[in-house]
Amino acid sequence: MPDPEQLDWSALERLRALFLSRDAAAEGPYWRDAATLAAYDATYAERIGWKWDALLRELRLRRWAPPAGTVLLDYGCGSGVAGRRVLSTFGPDHFAGLALHDHSPEAVAFARDRAATEFPALPLLDSPPLRLLDSSQPFTLVVSHVLNELPPAAREDLLALAGRAAALLWIEPGTHADSRALAAARDRLRAGHRIVAPCTHRENCPLFAAGQEREWCHFFAEPPPGVQNDSGWVRFAQRAGLDLRSQAYSCLVLERGTPQADHVNPPAPDQPPSPAAPLPTRILGRAEVFKPYARLLACDAHGLHWLELPKRVDPALVKRLDKDPPVPLYALAHDGRRISAARPLVDTP
Repeated sequence: MPDPEQLDWSALERLRALFLSRDAAAEGPYWRDAATLAAYDATYAERIGWKWDALLRELRLRRWAPPAGTVLLDYGCGSGVAGRRVLSTFGPDHFAGLALHDHSPEAVAFARDRAATEFPALPLLDSPPLRLLDSSQPFTLVVSHVLNELPPAAREDLLALAGRAAALLWIEPGTHADSRALAAARDRLRAGHRIVAPCTHRENCPLFAAGQEREWCHFFAEPPPGVQNDSGWVRFAQRAGLDLRSQAYSCLVLERGTPQADHVNPPAPDQPPSPAAPLPTRILGRAEVFKPYARLLACDAHGLHWLELPKRVDPALVKRLDKDPPVPLYALAHDGRRISAARPLVDTP
């Protein structure tokens, strides 16, 4: 990253105060100039990029990609970090071009210049009116960190746009409020799309079941190797008051298609879980690892469950959950309290 002493700290502190207030939209466009966007892109946006790296790594391990030949539309692009991460992962040739949308012309110009530098052969398209999208060109929609800035009418417009997308990749902060807002969007959008991530089922989101008000669907992205020992990042984190060890995020990935053909398709929900019938399961948050067992929050077609994985059942997995957790997708057999069999559905190399 750039020397922290050379960053525009007045701009960064103003942006962080806006984001933490959860009322950034009330201030109108907050990107004032290219220098502000450059400082943000090198710092806060780069941390958001680590969240995208974590999600995109999972998607590649699961051999999923958005439909080829679609336009990549980066909605609320800011400095353009989300779109660039998606392009880097799947390759610029996978897409028909890049379109950028933001309430700030300065942000669109900055993101466009960065994309042109990084992907010089990629067509950069003028964004058509959003209401016209998909009538002439299918599009893959990328959304990053916008929900807490959108007033109700703008949220409805975004959901309508997402409903027309050939594929949707969406990341929000891993807070209780943002996670549950994204889960509500998931329930609105699932009718016409396959659910790729994070869900292993397409039932009503169990976060909204009675008694689950305290829970939320979130995950943690690790920084790239060496970040915590990088003097620039360490000084930046100290001044900004940030923890570099991991970044919490919530996510939603959808693909237009037959709803029944989800990528992880569980048995019918009227079949109760049993040791003989492991269910595809997503582990939320972090597992708590103790000496004799790991405790974890599991989400499957039957709802949310706080489960214990005894060390004797799978000592290697318990150890990995503590030190090097795999992608948090498992086939779990349990009785609602204890896990009797566990197998990762996606392993990490």
